[in-house]
Amino acid sequence: MVIVPWLSILASEMAYYTNLFSPETHQRFRASDRTVSGFRASQMKTAQRLEPGDKLICYLTKVSRWVGILRVIEGLFESSEPIFADENDPFIVRFRVEPEVVLEPEYGIPVQHDPLWNSLSFTKDVERGSSVWTGAVRRSLNKLDDADGRVLEHALLQQKEEGMRFHLTERETRLLTRLSVRLPSRELEVDVPDKESDEPEATHESAVEPRESIRLQALLASIGAQMGYSIWVPRSDRARVQQLWNDAEGRLVDKLPLNYDETTLQTIENIDLLWIRGRAIVRAFEVEHSTAVYSGILRMADLVALQPNMSIRLHIVAPDDRRDKVFRELRRPVFAALEEGRLREVCTFVPYAAVEELAALPHLKHLSETVVDDYGEDGDV
Repeated sequence: MVIVPWLSILASEMAYYTNLFSPETHQRFRASDRTVSGFRASQMKTAQRLEPGDKLICYLTKVSRWVGILRVIEGLFESSEPIFADENDPFIVRFRVEPEVVLEPEYGIPVQHDPLWNSLSFTKDVERGSSVWTGAVRRSLNKLDDADGRVLEHALLQQKEEGMRFHLTERETRLLTRLSVRLPSRELEVDVPDKESDEPEATHESAVEPRESIRLQALLASIGAQMGYSIWVPRSDRARVQQLWNDAEGRLVDKLPLNYDETTLQTIENIDLLWIRGRAIVRAFEVEHSTAVYSGILRMADLVALQPNMSIRLHIVAPDDRRDKVFRELRRPVFAALEEGRLREVCTFVPYAAVEELAALPHLKHLSETVVDDYGEDGDV
């Protein structure tokens, strides 16, 4: 496949946005009449920017492939009619679309396909193996640079005509294979990790790795404090976090102002970072770096099990290259089935790069904690 340089492609008035699909939602979209694309309620504000004529460039998560183009023909409406899930479809912010290109996974263009990788602004100067480029496909409805949109549009239209097949590796095939469990009220997708992914991860305590997770804790503490929240950091991390975070306003609390039983309090005290308003937890963050991902998820699962009616948002914060690992762990049957899937509904992945983007936003003191939802990923895109 030859990618035509973007300067040779005529400019257009429309805008280009990302439309992320998981293997499950992509399969369901292809099985539908392909005239509706949907997004979560948390993306309502972003979705309001789209206009008829804009184009959605479809990206398949887990296997990192470009798989389609959808042209918006009617914007936005709300509907819970099941399309992307059998019941309780979460993608209720919807657009009527005309499918210009819809590719099956094995015909999707891999992100690292040389001609495309070397043509897009967010990949062409990036070393292979780096995760820097993933910010462009971190979430749906991310506005693409016009030149990048035109390059992707041309490449996908060309692929539709040529039908080049890109071999799926054994790992990609496994990621695309849907496993599920039937709960009393609905069916849930799960992931049963293989033996290799169950092996204990390295816990080498170098001078760099622990400090990186502490740096992220300090960033999250600073963000929350600027937004006006009280901050909780476990006592074992407090001194190191304070070396990197100047708590000028005295937001760090020494004791949790919460009325829970002792078991719940001990569980909460060990969570890496909390944003607190009054006597309520607003956000909880587990920051992972060199430790096993499931250690943080276990603490979140313990909290959900102990307090199933607690209405807080939970976040696993980890490097970009651990995204798949986080989602695999969240899809383990023990986590997926917990309280009818509640952990999956309230716990998202937030990459390190997203925290850094959030910390750089101006006027943080005027923002709500809900801005974190714009940077979180739930794996069921």
